[in-house]
Amino acid sequence: MELEERLVNVVQPDKRVMERARERWNQVAKPLNSLGMLEEAVVKIAGIQRTEQIGIDKKALVIMCADNGIVEEGVTQTGQNVTAVVTENFTKGDACVCIMAERAGVDVYPVDIGVAGELENCGDKYPLIQKKIAYGTRNFRNEEAMSKRETKAAIETGIQIVGTLKKEGYNLIATGEMGIGNTTTSSAVGAVLLGVDGKVMTGKGAGLSEEGLKKKIQVIEEGILYHKPNWKDAVDVLSKVGGLDLAGLTGVFLGGAIYHVPVVIDGFISAVAALAAVNLCPEAGSYMLASHVSAEPAGEMIVKQLGLQAPICAGMCLGEGTGAMALMPMLDMAADIYGRMSTFREIEIENYQPL
Repeated sequence: MELEERLVNVVQPDKRVMERARERWNQVAKPLNSLGMLEEAVVKIAGIQRTEQIGIDKKALVIMCADNGIVEEGVTQTGQNVTAVVTENFTKGDACVCIMAERAGVDVYPVDIGVAGELENCGDKYPLIQKKIAYGTRNFRNEEAMSKRETKAAIETGIQIVGTLKKEGYNLIATGEMGIGNTTTSSAVGAVLLGVDGKVMTGKGAGLSEEGLKKKIQVIEEGILYHKPNWKDAVDVLSKVGGLDLAGLTGVFLGGAIYHVPVVIDGFISAVAALAAVNLCPEAGSYMLASHVSAEPAGEMIVKQLGLQAPICAGMCLGEGTGAMALMPMLDMAADIYGRMSTFREIEIENYQPL
């Protein structure tokens, strides 16, 4: 079945189940709505899973790894080779997000969807998923980053990974990425999809100077002006100024909607991919959970554009899925309270009433 046909068939989470989940929260022996966004997250998960008996015991982090040709323009502080090194470190469990995931009880799935080179020094703690579509993208200042075929293949890869994880029993998926230059591609894609100037969307990424930031903004605006991507068509935008990691993550978010699995947004980069997914399938936004407000300038803007609220505001901007991992223990605690705590009736006291 073609992608467009599958997306047409996506339906909203079950609102009746969500109402029953809210009623359960109202019966739990605590002040009404006192866990705030965590209560709403549990309600949303119930609607996505089509049952008020939610399960988030088996969690996965999908990290899309790819290189970006735009680094040729000097928009980053580090070289392209860092992408391969960090990707290999994921497989060894030797990265910030892996340590956080281990503490949070999340299985890590690093995906080579477009690293520029072969990865020959991988470990076996988190085996690499080999889905390479190309050896990085092209420099979007001079030519389109990807062909439409490559972009759609990356999106399909993300969808397929979610389908496989669903079959393996995973009931909550988080998103992460690794790719030197991908704050540049994300800023370009976000600027087009939201119809704002590149400077509004662009931050220093992994530590650019003020002069470096000016160069980055210039490159983004020149690339957009040159290619004139169609903001109504996220495939066109991703192809012209995006990246393979972004397209793959777009597929993960669409896969969540297709297979009824809640998907957690990490920070700015994965939020831009979420925005692309909603552009292709508006209902996909109902299957997403925000984790934190990224320190990148447009992080909060995109979360609001998606109609979401992020429970964590901690000045984080590392990427890799670290913000999503920080949310996981909070969701576990909320789910435990929702599922295990006594009700007002059980402890024989009068319910709180909405006033």
